[in-house]
Amino acid sequence: MRIISGKFRGKQLHPPANIPVRPTTDFAKESLFNILNNLIDIEEARVLDIFTGTGSISFEFVSRGCTHATAVDTSHKCIAFIQRTAESMKLDNLKAVRADAFRFIQLPGPAYNLVFADPPYEMEKIDALPDVILNSPLLEENGWFVLEHSRNYDFSQHPMFSEHRNYGNVNFSFFRKSAGDEA
Repeated sequence: MRIISGKFRGKQLHPPANIPVRPTTDFAKESLFNILNNLIDIEEARVLDIFTGTGSISFEFVSRGCTHATAVDTSHKCIAFIQRTAESMKLDNLKAVRADAFRFIQLPGPAYNLVFADPPYEMEKIDALPDVILNSPLLEENGWFVLEHSRNYDFSQHPMFSEHRNYGNVNFSFFRKSAGDEA
């Protein structure tokens, strides 16, 4: 796993072999960030990365200069890896939180410009995530929600759906929280 662009471009990250993750491929991650560069100002972004796993997406955002990234996962091993790596890189704008993503979303806190979710593909509540995120005060008005999922889901009929991209087995659906919209 490597950081693709920004201050830490090319840096290899070596997560432990025994953590329960399915990291986003470098190809899909690079494509995702090419799209995001046209949607948001990454250097001004406050990002919430839920179901973060190795923190690959959070590290990529921080490398590209985002103001703050919060990485949330239930796995103690994943969070410990992210914390150790962030400390070794001397990052003060990446916070790793061990929590259930659905509970974390309900907590009061600062609003984010972008929420990225990469839940386990077999998770039962994936189809509920867009409404949960888009109705949460954690995503600011006109903020973006990006959901990584398997090909088994089609969110194109959702009222805040913007676009879908497919990169092999990796699918991204993009949603925009618009003022006055109801999910």
